[in-house]
Amino acid sequence: MMIVKTDEQVELMRQSALLVSKTLAEMAKVLKPGITTLAIDNMISEFVRDHHAVPSFLNYNGYPFNSCISVNDVVVHGFPNKAPLKEGDIISIDIGVILNGWHGDHAYTFAIGNPGAEVMKLIEITKESLYKGIEKAVAGNRVGDIAFAIQEHTEKKNGYGVVRELVGHGLGKHLHEDPQVPNYGKRGSGAKLKEGLVLAIEPMINMGKKDVYTEDDGWTVRTKDGKPSVHFEHDVCVRKNKADILSDYSIIEHQERLNPNLFTNN
Repeated sequence: MMIVKTDEQVELMRQSALLVSKTLAEMAKVLKPGITTLAIDNMISEFVRDHHAVPSFLNYNGYPFNSCISVNDVVVHGFPNKAPLKEGDIISIDIGVILNGWHGDHAYTFAIGNPGAEVMKLIEITKESLYKGIEKAVAGNRVGDIAFAIQEHTEKKNGYGVVRELVGHGLGKHLHEDPQVPNYGKRGSGAKLKEGLVLAIEPMINMGKKDVYTEDDGWTVRTKDGKPSVHFEHDVCVRKNKADILSDYSIIEHQERLNPNLFTNN
């Protein structure tokens, strides 16, 4: 069942979403070769708790960390670990928080140094596809309109692999609510979008083929061909004429530009 939020509830969710954005911006300040993803996870926990919230992911269905940090060919749900990041790595940081009883949940992919033109294009196209999907998140459209817009831009126009096994979702008092929001599909298909519905839209796009597998830990999802994957995610409220983006990439992009260790298309 899809749960429509009141305007007051949406504003509370905006606070949760913006805390995620602020946390990602804080991480953009410290990313560099040599830092470990486990150190980043610890900093995320400290920052979130200092802002009177708790990490959504910790112990969610048994997940043992505060965030999902996915490097290179890891699509999503990467376990933070003690391996130092290297020049040319790409890293998706996916964070959820619970603030005032409401979830925020989004992700951003960073490049540590220059990973090369092909990977930077994948990052650029994936981020563009997120906004093309968001453009369709208006009342009266259907979930398939979002899915089609993302797939058309990434797979049909640029030849990338769109992951099928993992999807976006509704968001609210629970981390995962209806509807599921795939990144592939047919225009005019799926559930009809209602004003006040909050969605986490999140293209997960592979440089190579769409095929993925899950490691023995039961969480870490990798591309089968070992090629890089990129993940971006925004929290979005469906409105009548134009979607309302609750999260804020501008503060992340600002810190990204200021950090000499990060390579950016911005």
